Amino acid sequence: MKELNILIVEDESIVAMELDIYLKSLGYHVAGMCADANCAFKTLAQISVDLILMDICIKGNIDGVDAAAHIQQAHPDVQIIYLTAHLDNYNVDRAIETDPVAYLSKPFNRDELKVFLKIAQHKRSQHHANTPETDHIILDDEFAYTPQHDTLYCCSEPIPLTRKEHALLVLFIHNRNILLDLYTIEAHVWPDKETSANTIRTLVKRLRQKLKHKFIKTIPSRGYMFTA
Repeated sequence: MKELNILIVEDESIVAMELDIYLKSLGYHVAGMCADANCAFKTLAQISVDLILMDICIKGNIDGVDAAAHIQQAHPDVQIIYLTAHLDNYNVDRAIETDPVAYLSKPFNRDELKVFLKIAQHKRSQHHANTPETDHIILDDEFAYTPQHDTLYCCSEPIPLTRKEHALLVLFIHNRNILLDLYTIEAHVWPDKETSANTIRTLVKRLRQKLKHKFIKTIPSRGYMFTA
């Protein structure tokens, strides 16, 4: 099992060094230490990170929760453990929205942190176990499709699709970079009946949302093109 690659975002240098020493004593790899969000963003652009130990009150105009939310948009597979002296409802509620592995108060309890590091490691191993290994079509660094299992994945997690969303996705994938008009889409997704242009547009909109607004390009007055 690959060890977690951990980034420490903590503006108290003594605490950051204590975390660095403790993580290394447990056998984890520390990717770096940052005191503000901008440093964290730059590090993530250069190095693959699995987990961030994130202080909430960090230097700069962006606090730890907003930094974590921004990071998860660009790197949805990165996990977060908050370490903070602030356990007020406002910060806790904001932090919960980022789905962290844990929210621990400072000074941190080593045994508690050790447990949550193991949980993060387990979540990571399960995450990669769900990655399709054979007969898969890579759409980009986040999305893949497996014809063998008729499943769309985002960051190794299966994305639920309705029957018609799946039919439309298959049509797009088999006709990548080819213009598809509404008649062609209707004939494939609704082979036994006619449907309206608005119904087709609604289906495309739903699928586009599940694909994070990637790939599906609207060609005005002509149809759609799937550019993966």
